[in-house]
Amino acid sequence: MVMLRQETWSFPNPLVQRDHVSMKILTSVSRLLLGLIFLVFGLNGFLHFIPMPPPSGVAGQFLGSMFVTKYLVFVFAIQLIGGVLLLINRYVPLALTILGPIIVNILLFHGLMNRDGLVLAIVVTILWGVAFASVHSAFAGIFQARVEIAPTSAPRRTHVVSPA
Repeated sequence: MVMLRQETWSFPNPLVQRDHVSMKILTSVSRLLLGLIFLVFGLNGFLHFIPMPPPSGVAGQFLGSMFVTKYLVFVFAIQLIGGVLLLINRYVPLALTILGPIIVNILLFHGLMNRDGLVLAIVVTILWGVAFASVHSAFAGIFQARVEIAPTSAPRRTHVVSPA
């Protein structure tokens, strides 16, 4: 008996292709904008080229304590590194991972202490979400409820005895 191979022809759906291309454009633009925002604000932390008046009240005290302890140097360096990684499109999951907690802190700062930058914080969060959605497969292992731990085989040590 001879088995015949059935060829199936599929014609690409132009709507699906157009949606795929627009999604790639959206994720690329989101990644680039997010990288640019963090690059600019990270550099501004070191070079001070965007004049910003110090906030008053609790927000001023909070930023003052972070400035005095040099904590902001670390935050600006992380923003700079994450922004550069996003702009050069290398290690994007790592960049999103290190920028995630910073974005949460920015949202909390502007939501609880200083409402002036809340709109930009929300825009940055949306951009981060779009960029995250494009590389969500890199985070698949994090969202597992239970993980089976396989025992590792330890290398066996051998003891050689001389015949003497």
